[in-house]
Order: sequence, then C-alpha cells, then structure tokens
Amino acid sequence: MTRTHPLLEVRDLKVWFPVRKSLLSKAKTYVRAVDGVSFDIGNREIFCLVGESGCGKTTIANTLLGLVNATSGSAILNGMNLLKLTKEQRTQFRRNTQMIFQDPYDSLNPHMTVFEIIAEPLEVNNLTNDPEEKESRVKQSLEAVGLAPPQTFLDHYPHQLSGGQRQRVAIAAALVLKPSLMVADEPVSMLDISVRAGILKLMLDLRNEFNLTYLFITHDLATARNFVDRIAVMYLGRIVEIGDAKSVIETPLHPYTKALISVVPVPNPKTRKQKTLLAGEIPNPVEIPPGCRFHTRCPVARERCSQDEPGLEELFPGHYVACPFAGSEWSNEAPTESHAKQSAAPTIKNP
Repeated sequence: MTRTHPLLEVRDLKVWFPVRKSLLSKAKTYVRAVDGVSFDIGNREIFCLVGESGCGKTTIANTLLGLVNATSGSAILNGMNLLKLTKEQRTQFRRNTQMIFQDPYDSLNPHMTVFEIIAEPLEVNNLTNDPEEKESRVKQSLEAVGLAPPQTFLDHYPHQLSGGQRQRVAIAAALVLKPSLMVADEPVSMLDISVRAGILKLMLDLRNEFNLTYLFITHDLATARNFVDRIAVMYLGRIVEIGDAKSVIETPLHPYTKALISVVPVPNPKTRKQKTLLAGEIPNPVEIPPGCRFHTRCPVARERCSQDEPGLEELFPGHYVACPFAGSEWSNEAPTESHAKQSAAPTIKNP
C-alpha cells in the first residue's frame, strides 16, 4: 500500500502505572507498561501492533481511546492531541474513533436487542432524534456488515446470534457513527477458525467502502501477514521492529521477531522450520533490566547489550529495528570490527 500523510502520529508515548513496593511502604515505583513508543498510521492504512501478552499493545489502544491516562507523549489525530482533549474535542473524537473489542460475548449488552445496541451510539452522540432516520441508519449498518435482510436481526438478542454474527453486530455499532479510525483489539481471536477469514475480509471491504483506517492489535503473526499493511513488534513496552508487513515477516531483523516468526505454524506438514524457543520469562516491568530489555532472553546477546539500550534505526527503506547487530549473520563469533563500529552509537529515530 502506498504511504499517505499520517492520520495519527504518536510520539514518545509513555504510560506508567504507580505501584507500592509493600502495604507498609509509602515509596512508589512504576510499571512501565508503555515506555517511549513512536509510530504513525497513514490514512486508510492497517497498522498492526504485535507481541506477547504484557508487551503494552492493548495499553496503547486504551490510552489513545482515553480509557487510560498517558504519563507523557503526544498522539495527534486530525490536528488534535488525543492526550489533552477539551470537552468539545473529546465529543468529536468519540464520533471519529471507535473500537472493536476482542470478545463479542462480553462487549454486547445481553439485555439489549440488536437494534438498541446499534442505535445507542447515535443516541449518546445526539446525532438523530428522528425514529425513521435512526432505524434507517441501523439497517444500513447491518447491511454493510453482511447481516441481511436487516429486519431479521433487529429484534434479536446477543444470545440468539452466533459468535461471528455477534462480532458483526459489534462492528455495525462502531460503523454507525461513520468513524475515520477503528481500533481493533484481537477482533477475531475469540471466534471459530471457520469464521475468522470472513470477519477479516469484511474489515477490508469496509476500509475500501468507508475509507477506514485501522489500528489492529494481535499476537497472531499468521493473521497479520495477510491482513495488515505495516507491523510494529513490541517487547516490554517498546517497539523493537517496525516496517512493511511483508518485509517484517519474510525478512525479520530483530532476534525477538525472528523467534516469534519461527514458531508460526505453516500449512504444509512437510515443511520443516527451525524453531527458536526463548528461555525464561518476560522481565518484571517494574524492574526492567538495563541496556536492551530483551538481552536476558536473547539467544545472540553480547556484553554491550546489557549496557546500552538501542534505539530504532532504519536498515532498509521503511524498515526500522532496535538492535545494533540486526542484519548480521548472528554466528557464535563476535561481530566484525567494522560492524561493531557502525553499530556503536544507535540513534533513536521516529519512523
């Protein structure tokens, strides 16, 4: 996809949660859930955040939506800093940005009909008081997500629908406001394998029809490969690699990305892959290790990795990585002198 002017620009976003070391202690320390993240999303682009549980990807989504307060940084959407919105700006922002939640079983009110669920955003945002117009927009939204004829579903309750139909209703409720940005947090992970492809195709069709932009969050690289335009790989609150989806999947540069991709299942049982199994657990986000925060699990860590924290560098056009040894063969030998000098002072750049 051709890159366009950014719709959303996130710069040096930090989200730290204060915690006490003990019940008797007044001293506070912080869980650095998101610790200096920068990225941008172009208009009509599908931008993906991937990583293990606890890496901070959902915290980013919740912060952008105003559900969690940011510690510092900025997030500019249509000229507005989402982290410092006025009351009037927040009203406009909520119309332009909607979320598709992970679990369609919990995100829909079981006591409301499909009509009430989809009409509620119109009522909350005072977009129409005309019953006929409201019903018309609800029906249009249902038809757009493939629930037709819409009259069949208006009086249904969530428990009367399949998992795929529930997620389509959730998408319809988000779509009824005609947003420009959709935040999709694991939107197919709770669905049967048989219906996942249908929901992803629907999201692609909606992008083309309504000029939508997606922030897509997942841990499933197999899904990301065929659906998104760009991927940012997160580890312990930081982005360690970012680039075009095909480039990141087929030519991973960071050892963490390589490990994630090595365990992705392949459809051909005769195809054998060498898997990289990471040792140990993700470090405590309260006590992040010095240097590269991945070095305690990295299979190719060097001595300097425990001392200097690398920033993102552009190794290929549009492909950034936070590893001074990225692109090397990563043999058991030390890197060459020329490569060591070239990587000695990584520069933090905003992709």
